[in-house]
Amino acid sequence: MFSAIERVVNAAPVVPVMVIEKIEHAVPLARALVAGGLPVLEITLRTDCALEAIKQIKAEVEGAIVGAGTVNTPADVERAVAAGSEFLVSPGSTPALIDAAIASGVPLLPGVNSPSEVMALMERGLRYLKFFPAEAAGGVPMLKSISGPLPQVKFCPTGGVSLKNLNDYLGLPNVVCVGGSWMAPVELMRAGDWAGIEKLAREARAAAGK
Repeated sequence: MFSAIERVVNAAPVVPVMVIEKIEHAVPLARALVAGGLPVLEITLRTDCALEAIKQIKAEVEGAIVGAGTVNTPADVERAVAAGSEFLVSPGSTPALIDAAIASGVPLLPGVNSPSEVMALMERGLRYLKFFPAEAAGGVPMLKSISGPLPQVKFCPTGGVSLKNLNDYLGLPNVVCVGGSWMAPVELMRAGDWAGIEKLAREARAAAGK
């Protein structure tokens, strides 16, 4: 499980968090982001077409590492895995969710924002976690504080991360990548501006310096 999640979090420094409203947007959106240097794609389970989007992207977009976000329940785990998700992301964690994810064999980035939550997941063998909502939960200073007593845990901060502050996070020793939605804005998707989305992806990758 560790090797699988390490492959995901080390594949790119920035992970687009995507809310796909229409299934016809899925493949061109994913191709634009991959072309821009961001192959790890988190499709949030917030829309009716999200699971189908995961299936299509996995089947049709070369180089994409596609996963499901907003995975909140064991049922979400089951559906996301059936759709072909290569990783799972949740805003928080419950024992039932962690059990289901571990049983599935698909790596999970569970959300945390306190040392106690981190320690609880460490007890389950998890070492790569999502820090959410990053800015609201204390941001860079909070992660710096956590790194002292818990240096073995690595994070993917999301929530308030942007082009302006991504390097503040990526400069921390306990941050392996960041997530955000600014590379795939809904207005550009609705306009079919895939070149514009690719440009935003390239800017994010260049800003991250990796």
